[in-house]
Amino acid sequence: MGVNVFVRVRLEESGSLDHRQHRLRVILAGAIGNLLEWYDFGLYGLLAPELASLFFPAHDRMAALLGVYGGFAAGFAVRPIGALALGRLADRAGRRFVLMISVALMGVATVAVGLLPTYAAIGLWAPGLLILVRVFQGFSVGGEFVDSVTYLVEVVPQSRRGITASVANLGSTAGMLLAAAVAAALTSWAGPARLGAWAWRMPCLLGGVVASAAYYFRRHLPESPRLPPIDDRSCQSPLGLAIREEPGVMLACVLFTSGYGIVNYVVMVFLPTYAHEFGHIAEQRALGINTAAQALALLVVPLSGWASDRLFTRRAMLAGAFAGEAVVAWKAFELAGHNGVGGLWLAQLALAALLAVVMGVAPSALAEQFRHRYRVTAHAVTFNIGIGLAGGTAPMVATALIKGVSNPMAAAGYLIFGAALSAGSALALHERSREPLG
Repeated sequence: MGVNVFVRVRLEESGSLDHRQHRLRVILAGAIGNLLEWYDFGLYGLLAPELASLFFPAHDRMAALLGVYGGFAAGFAVRPIGALALGRLADRAGRRFVLMISVALMGVATVAVGLLPTYAAIGLWAPGLLILVRVFQGFSVGGEFVDSVTYLVEVVPQSRRGITASVANLGSTAGMLLAAAVAAALTSWAGPARLGAWAWRMPCLLGGVVASAAYYFRRHLPESPRLPPIDDRSCQSPLGLAIREEPGVMLACVLFTSGYGIVNYVVMVFLPTYAHEFGHIAEQRALGINTAAQALALLVVPLSGWASDRLFTRRAMLAGAFAGEAVVAWKAFELAGHNGVGGLWLAQLALAALLAVVMGVAPSALAEQFRHRYRVTAHAVTFNIGIGLAGGTAPMVATALIKGVSNPMAAAGYLIFGAALSAGSALALHERSREPLG
């Protein structure tokens, strides 16, 4: 599937640009910032057992995991604030400007994590500083994904919005894949001693290299042709307009993304830790299987985006995929917890394939819900409330449920809840895949 299948750009301001160069710029702009974002967040989740020992030492292993997942959640909790600030900036100052500053801020924060001293060096200051950096990261990524999706959706023809917007999740999938691959390779190469001493810092410093590349590719992008007129941007609050004009859509999007966040982070971040802690599968093996699941998602995402343009409605695909997650969740956790490596392979691949369908369809479906005057703000706020509050806390909540009821299968129940919530709320979204953007 070549580059031409993703985008055939028709920007009002691009007449002097070489067509192929412009296509590549748009693809890289939509993908590479999300690659960095999800590389960082995925790495933090996948290295949770190691970070728990380094920053949150405790005699109770589950308490230590709750500490590190609390840091994971803190980064997500502040994302709605970043979404509001950066979304408003994108709707007023331009999509391109926010694409540049968000990736620069993310790069600084990612490198900072790799430079932090651990609990052994400075005591309780270590977890405090880690959570502080996570909060800064959460703010910076609050508008990143949504702004890049909006940019992609606004610069392509109607018939290609699904597959083009899926490029953003190709970037996020590639970021998670890179995080899983780096984590697996690092644990295999370094061994426990070197990993705990210094090797865990290397993937964070690599994130700074990715951030530099992302900034380079974004700095010469032209602006979206659908930015509101100056007078429309200067005197009205984009969020206020969205709440007044489309409150029902705002609520449906929050519910949908809340379930989406739970499913995403239970399946792609928590499940390897679950298999290691309760299925007694070696951490290296669990991370390797997670890497394979990310690779599978990388293939499914663009195919599902294309199918939503050509074959099925986006709403039907989203509801069906989440219903599938709810149906297989319980059995998948039984396999991961009781059937060894083979069981984890089946569980991880099945859940990841269904999630990848959502990842290919949801970006365009959510962007299409809102008008251009407040598209980034409304999308960013609803997306980050759901993903940030429900998704970011999902590993912590799953761990707390297991500890609270003394039953590892409580995590499966939480996954079923999230999937059912998204399946139902998807039916309340507008179906605008065959309509011009508002």
